[in-house]
Amino acid sequence: MFRNMAKSLLTHYQLRTTEVKAKNLRSVVEPLITLALRNDLHARRQAYSVLGNHQLVKKLFDEIGPLYVGVPGGYTRVLKLGATRRGDNAPMAVIELTRKPGEAAAQTSAPEAKVAKAEAVKQAVAAAEAAAKTAAEPVAEEAEKKAE
Repeated sequence: MFRNMAKSLLTHYQLRTTEVKAKNLRSVVEPLITLALRNDLHARRQAYSVLGNHQLVKKLFDEIGPLYVGVPGGYTRVLKLGATRRGDNAPMAVIELTRKPGEAAAQTSAPEAKVAKAEAVKQAVAAAEAAAKTAAEPVAEEAEKKAE
C-alpha cells in the first residue's frame, strides 16, 4: 500500500489520505529522496526495488532529487485538513513535497530579493546618516560661535 502511495506522491507531488497513513508514508518517501541525493547506480537500483517503475526512478533522480541538494531532511509536509472521512470519520490530511519543480525558481529568487532589500536598507541608512551629518554641521558651527 505504501509503495503505491509513494508512487502517487512522487508523481503528483501531493496526496490526500488519512493522518496516520500520511505520517507513515513519510518513512517511505524521505529515504527515497535521500537516495536521489546520492545519485549513483546502487541508489537507483534501491529506489527501483521500492518503486518498480523506471520512469518514476528517473523522475526522482533527475527532477525531484536536485531540488533538495543541501537540505538535511524534511522533504515532506503533512497538513491536517480538519475534515473527517465520511464513512468512518477518519481524520484526513494532505502530504506533499516541500519543494516542487515549478516552485524552484521562486525559491531561488527569494534569497536574491532578501539581499536586494538588505542593500536598499543599507543605502537608506547611509543616506539618513549623511543627511544627519550635514544637518549637524551648521548646528556645530553655531555652537562654536556662541562659545566664543
